[in-house]
Amino acid sequence: MHSSSSLHKSLFDERRLHLGRLIGGDNFSKNLCYEIHTLSLSLLWFDSKLIEPSSSLLYPLTKSVKEYGRSNTVFAAKRLIGRKYSDPVVQKDKKLWPFNVVVGVNDKPMIVVKYKGEKKRLCAEEVSSMILVKMREVAEAYLKSHVKNAVVTVPAYFNYSQRKPTKDAGAIAGLNFMRIINETIATAIAYGLEKRTNCVEKRNIFIFYLGGGTFDVSLLTIKDKDFKVKATAGDTHLGGEDFDNRMVNYMVHEFKRKNKVDISGNPKARRRALTFASQLITRTKFEEINMELFQKCMEIVNSFLTYANMNKRDVHDVVLVGGSSRIPKVQHLLQNFFEGKHLCKSINLDEADAYGEAVQAILLGE
Repeated sequence: MHSSSSLHKSLFDERRLHLGRLIGGDNFSKNLCYEIHTLSLSLLWFDSKLIEPSSSLLYPLTKSVKEYGRSNTVFAAKRLIGRKYSDPVVQKDKKLWPFNVVVGVNDKPMIVVKYKGEKKRLCAEEVSSMILVKMREVAEAYLKSHVKNAVVTVPAYFNYSQRKPTKDAGAIAGLNFMRIINETIATAIAYGLEKRTNCVEKRNIFIFYLGGGTFDVSLLTIKDKDFKVKATAGDTHLGGEDFDNRMVNYMVHEFKRKNKVDISGNPKARRRALTFASQLITRTKFEEINMELFQKCMEIVNSFLTYANMNKRDVHDVVLVGGSSRIPKVQHLLQNFFEGKHLCKSINLDEADAYGEAVQAILLGE
């Protein structure tokens, strides 16, 4: 019915990395971009073949594990990055997760996991660093050399308190983040390269990025070999996870109405509710349940263009990125907003920012 990264994407968050040697020079650039871009893409789906739980805290997150609410399965840690435990957003999210989140020093949210029979508390940065370590190991095996530098993307609306912990996660993993760039800018880089060859006149490109946990929009202009990002905006807490939660809440409400039993406080039951929701809820009902969130996306688009001083009729291309942008109703609303304009899907919805990261890393290495 719809694509949700909460069911299909990475272990602890959906952050994508470009990892590798930053080698400059024209003789290497094209080959390196292809080589490392290929590596980046392969990492997007490597989560089903990781280290077993007996030997590491890092273990596979499969659809079945997540659906049935194993309390030791951690995901969506990005939503905790840079936030306080007392943050209303954290308090709301923790009720929806099968794993436990408790308060730590200085009001820092800590994820509780069981490791070798003992309970261990991890902050979001530590969880992310485990992913980075594994990705670095895969990169080094692929490149047959040591990896020290990396380029990472974050949601466009990540503030300093969220970007700094992201950088800290890299340091914990032994990586030097050469640059932290916005996901939409990485997409703009990828799309800009695609359009450079035949873009003689200036074109205004609107990037619509709706992923598993965040929603970002960007506006850029392209002319000849130059492209410039004019503005970015978004919501760090709007995406596939929220659509899933709306469906779960609907199923919980229906179960209570019919059976007089409240399962809202049972994480395992909530995850099962999501499984049943994907099987029982029709597309029409799904759209009805989530229409408020879809409309919120359109409101952000409208206010963003006003802020950027850009008339929607002056936008030449509307580019879709992110798994949740596949939702038909979202595409319908967006196309209506732009008065029937064709929506560009020529770049891979899931891989665009990884490609942009690869290009950025090469430019940094020149």
